[in-house]
Amino acid sequence: MQWRVSIPPLTRVLLALLVALSVSYQALRFGGDADLVTGHYLALIPQWALFTPWVYFTASYSEQNILTFLIAGATILFGGKYLERAWGSLEFGKFILIVTVLPNFLASLVYVLLFALSPKAEHALVVIQGSVALQGAFIVAFKQLVPEHTVTILRGALKIRVKHFPSLFLAANSLSGILLGTDTALVLAWVGFLTSWTYLRFYKTQPDLSSASTGGSQLRGDASETFAFAYFWPDAIQSPIAAIADGIYNALVALRICTPFSAEDVEMGNEQATARGEGGLPSILNHDGSRSGRNKQEESERRRALALKALDQRLQAASTNNKPQPTISQSSASSGAVNTATPGTEERPDQN
Repeated sequence: MQWRVSIPPLTRVLLALLVALSVSYQALRFGGDADLVTGHYLALIPQWALFTPWVYFTASYSEQNILTFLIAGATILFGGKYLERAWGSLEFGKFILIVTVLPNFLASLVYVLLFALSPKAEHALVVIQGSVALQGAFIVAFKQLVPEHTVTILRGALKIRVKHFPSLFLAANSLSGILLGTDTALVLAWVGFLTSWTYLRFYKTQPDLSSASTGGSQLRGDASETFAFAYFWPDAIQSPIAAIADGIYNALVALRICTPFSAEDVEMGNEQATARGEGGLPSILNHDGSRSGRNKQEESERRRALALKALDQRLQAASTNNKPQPTISQSSASSGAVNTATPGTEERPDQN
């Protein structure tokens, strides 16, 4: 049976851009003028980037070698196919623009600050390029859309849920940056991850999948509990990360930089997450319909279990808050128990 690959239009454009810019970069490298030409016109060098601002976009598609080129191609092909079909070309284009330009700008700012603190020429002249920030952004998007989907590798020898990909991705790039000296990949991985999460959490508009109406209502951001910052990390460290993230978020709310999520926002976000989970992640390479159906059913069951767990925790928090207030003689003894119980709950609409 002939296998056809249908690629959405914007994904095709990005693949063509990757090929054109990467080939041009290599041609200029072997042309003997790589340091001058590519530094100014294709890759991003902090010292010169303000004079050629388009490099904040083109640097993400100018790969240095065949391995990173193949990884970038696979990222754009498979990730772009799914996200463009899920969001539409316009929303996908906005996302691409944000998660390429902003991470590259922030990465260059990091190296400018390093140069200011420790005036070494290599900080100002470092070459920032590649699709690492784009990879981190795509992983965050998949974490939002299908966190409970299981990816099977090597014919079932290795199974990883999508929700674990972000922490593994950041850990791998962090270790590589520290041990192998790939510090630009370390910086790009983190700024790409944070930029993507911030945009999807607070700003991206999306259709109301949980609404029974057909009026095309739109929601802004994703207030669901499973997309909070702490849920990107292993269970053992979620509590301290949640405390730090909540502190930062509350400070931003106090400064009126962020708008707090209401209880209704969180509830609607949870309904959105459940509705997205019903659809599952369509297989790109696997044409076995029965297996795809089983995967969707398993994923749906996991999403329902998570929703029930979150509901149970909110009910426990509500019952704790509705208990009679302690008497004056008992207040000092009981306050410690109440404070101990509170962090374990999930009744935190400001959890980001």
